[in-house]
Amino acid sequence: MFLWGTATASYQIEGAVTEDGRGPSIWDTFSHTPGRVRDGHTGDVACDHYHRYAEDVALMAGLGVNAYRFSIAWPRVLPTGAGQVNQAGLDFYDRLVDALCENGITPVPTLFHWDLPQALEDEGGWLGRDTSRRFADYAAVVAERLADRVRMWITLNEPFVHMVEGYGLGIHAPGRALMFDALPVAHHQLLGHGLATQALRAAGAEQVLITNNCTPVRPASGSPEDLAAAETYDILHNRLFNDPVLTGAYPDLTAFGVEIPVRPGDLETIAEPLDGLGINYYNPTRIGGPGGDGLPFRFEEIPGVPTTAFGWPVVPDGLRELLDGLKARYGDALPPVYITENGCSYEGLDDQERIAYLDGHIRAMRRADVDLRGYFVWSLLDNFEWAEGYHQRFGLVHVDFETQERTPKASYHWLRKFLEGQSTDT
Repeated sequence: MFLWGTATASYQIEGAVTEDGRGPSIWDTFSHTPGRVRDGHTGDVACDHYHRYAEDVALMAGLGVNAYRFSIAWPRVLPTGAGQVNQAGLDFYDRLVDALCENGITPVPTLFHWDLPQALEDEGGWLGRDTSRRFADYAAVVAERLADRVRMWITLNEPFVHMVEGYGLGIHAPGRALMFDALPVAHHQLLGHGLATQALRAAGAEQVLITNNCTPVRPASGSPEDLAAAETYDILHNRLFNDPVLTGAYPDLTAFGVEIPVRPGDLETIAEPLDGLGINYYNPTRIGGPGGDGLPFRFEEIPGVPTTAFGWPVVPDGLRELLDGLKARYGDALPPVYITENGCSYEGLDDQERIAYLDGHIRAMRRADVDLRGYFVWSLLDNFEWAEGYHQRFGLVHVDFETQERTPKASYHWLRKFLEGQSTDT
């Protein structure tokens, strides 16, 4: 069955950050630190999904999707990241999964979408190996409760983005600015993925995926400098997180001057067989030769293309380019692919730009020569967009953050009509 769905993330929509035993996450700490999030916005209330999940499931049912990708808040289940389980937190996801199943919507939970328990960050976070083991323990707890109804699981969401923006540049939680010294975060996240995969399977999980944010990298020119810089960036953004899980080996990382702390057996664990690869795609990246900031590459604008309200270039065929590139690189090692996020930020209820965006990307996806099993729109709801606060609206449904009123946009109605004509086989 082909999965047509929408996607969200716990900290971006749930709110209720101090209710029913939930512990603080790094995003609670980060968003309450002055100057970290635009206009001082926080996820304290967000879309109030914790209390309004039934209304949101009804919106999905009305849309006609057959799958919903959401994330589970680690600190809602294990308030300090380990130890005593918060049953009230598990109860919430139990109710959500039941509501989805009752409406014929396949639940697709992601175990980590960036809201690490603050207590684990205080002990080193993903810079430390122990967090990998804690993650596997957490995965086992959640799967024990939900695996009887949840067939498909995603371990990590976009470990590249979490490493770079959270630990490398400090513009996301936990706000560390380590530059390439953040590279151990990549290994510990991937090790956590492998250990969690083992734990999920032991608890009866039928399908396990990882979701990577990927981008087709385009050199700014054919010069040797630009070609070398593009290859370096491709290694950092794409291959650092795809190679180990698909081939059991890291790419050449000498350009970054930091060694990955690999121990015997780690790569075998990371390369646990996958039932699918989740791909989040938003845009290609154009790269030129070394910049003046000490980086071995520089980012350049893609000329001649429109941009979203976020300023991101709109290049639908980049999705086809990316998928065919993955097939060319990994061949038979590439498992079935799910587009686990694709979407755009635009203002207004009559969001014709979003309709054109989704239509173009779905068409491009279908031109790719890969085993494609699903497509999830980011996002169901306007939500807390990380360091941008509530200033970027990615939702099919408009949310008034003062009243919590939900209003389906034109794109919601377009997608509903589109899905009415789709077979679940394609």
